[in-house]
Amino acid sequence: MRYPIVIHKDAESDYGVIVPDLPGCFSAGDSIDDAITEAKEAIECHVEGLIADGDAVPEPQSIEAHQANPEYAGGVWAVVTVDLSHLNDKPKRVNITIPERLLALIDARAAQSGETRSGFLVRGAMDRLAH
Repeated sequence: MRYPIVIHKDAESDYGVIVPDLPGCFSAGDSIDDAITEAKEAIECHVEGLIADGDAVPEPQSIEAHQANPEYAGGVWAVVTVDLSHLNDKPKRVNITIPERLLALIDARAAQSGETRSGFLVRGAMDRLAH
């Protein structure tokens, strides 16, 4: 996705960044290049929070759609491209091969803990990835 950002610079501050399509998403940097880099990370973190909270992720609008807002007057506009696909929590069906004996053990343990097979495998994978 390509999110427009507006960059402001006051005489005694770093470059501040606002992401108009993501209310509450701000960042800053020592230079314009640094501000743009930091904006990308801020957008990814902000969207990750929206997804975790079950909120909708707003679609980015064009720079022109935001330029009329007096809050952004005098700012420098840029566009930050972010790949949000790694944040997608949408379930995806996959086909994997597991020995029958192991599958029986997985199913038994999942049932014992009140989980589905998929839920058990996902939790196990997440636990393993965290270490």
